[in-house]
Amino acid sequence: MSRPLTQLIAGQELVYGGDRVTVVPTELAEAFREGDRLVIVQETGDLLHIPSGEHTLVSRAVSDATAAFAALADCSDDQITEFFGCFAARIDDDSVFGAVIEANEADVASASARGRSITRLQLSAAMRRDMASGLRSWGASPTRRQQLIATTDHDAWSVSSWRAPLGVVGFVFEGRPNVFADATGVLRTGNTAVFRIGSDALGTARQIMRSCVEPALLEVGLPSGSVVLVDSAAHAAGWALFSDPRLALAVARGSGTAVAQLGAVARQHGVPVSLHGTGGAWIVVSEHADVDVVAETVEHSLDRKVCNTMNACCIPRSHSAKFADVVIDAATRAATRRGSEAVVHRVAATEREQLGHEWEWENSPEYWLVEVDSIAEAVDLFNRHSPRLAASLISDDADEQEWFYSAVDAPFVGNGFTRWVDGQFALDQPELGLSNWQSGRLFARGGVLSGDSVFTVRLRADVRDHSLHR
Repeated sequence: MSRPLTQLIAGQELVYGGDRVTVVPTELAEAFREGDRLVIVQETGDLLHIPSGEHTLVSRAVSDATAAFAALADCSDDQITEFFGCFAARIDDDSVFGAVIEANEADVASASARGRSITRLQLSAAMRRDMASGLRSWGASPTRRQQLIATTDHDAWSVSSWRAPLGVVGFVFEGRPNVFADATGVLRTGNTAVFRIGSDALGTARQIMRSCVEPALLEVGLPSGSVVLVDSAAHAAGWALFSDPRLALAVARGSGTAVAQLGAVARQHGVPVSLHGTGGAWIVVSEHADVDVVAETVEHSLDRKVCNTMNACCIPRSHSAKFADVVIDAATRAATRRGSEAVVHRVAATEREQLGHEWEWENSPEYWLVEVDSIAEAVDLFNRHSPRLAASLISDDADEQEWFYSAVDAPFVGNGFTRWVDGQFALDQPELGLSNWQSGRLFARGGVLSGDSVFTVRLRADVRDHSLHR
């Protein structure tokens, strides 16, 4: 017989994973209060404490988004289109967006004072333009909530397949203001969104909601719960959100460990999840590579640190003297542009297990350099040690390129710089996230999660002869 959990006892043993035991630490036992919730991550045994206040805050947000999802059925696609235009117009309006800029400056100052990275936090003029452009692209998109996919005709009846809205999408993002705007793209296909954004960017997100999102929803007559911000800086808010079974999809972006934990929480609560927390692209140099192409590829793959930045470069051992200098010089040029120096980590044959580590650099480009006997060896290292996100082969041999594409286990494969891996840049669609293949290939969906890829499929029968029977 079950009963509510009212307290935890220090040293208390808790079973997880079916055959393992973890122990309640003293700090958790002392902090836990009646009404709080405890999530035991079945993959790791992590004990996640969700205070009752955080749970209530998130539950209300999901309830609002759930009600809005139902209400959207009475709204037109034209209203959704108008929302994106109104949102973009408010971003372009200096008199409106000035408050967002002020909030972002305060967030940046606070993060800098705490020694936090501000590379992705700072709302630049280019980021602002891209936000507005992305929103307008959703407004101009031909995608609609109900779209006919296919029809199967029979003698007396037919069955049609239709794209349809999925439901409430929960997001946990790191401190990047632009993804907050991009992710409203789920409205294009009739979904609603609940956001929890990193504490560094929370002030900016609050102001985007006040100045842009809420007025745009009101102006076009969409339900206010169509886009909801969980106004909390606590990690527990993210755990509470991803453990809510009312979510149709959970999307997480941020650091690898935190994202993996969130993914585990969602999965054990029956919530489908799209994760992207670990990246780092690989470049493989062939014996048949042009040195100038190698130089340009490496330099343009190290302009800033994001998930598609070059993290490892494999060069042929037989030509290492030539290509090592080319790679190092190119990385040095990339660093010089940033007023810094590049950091290269040469990998010995006995140290290749380290290649799974992603270098998180702020200003000085940092990467692995490893010698291999063949492209096949480089592919094997990538498939075993990388997060399997992005790979490029630099080679003038077309047969090598075809073999590489078929053999490398990655959703994003190219023959040049790695920074092309981006929904907006590559597909002219604001992305909600990129998914690597670290936990296996994706089922029936590409590696770029975008607003128009968040849908389900419904079947509709049209019976013309009602004497039809099985």
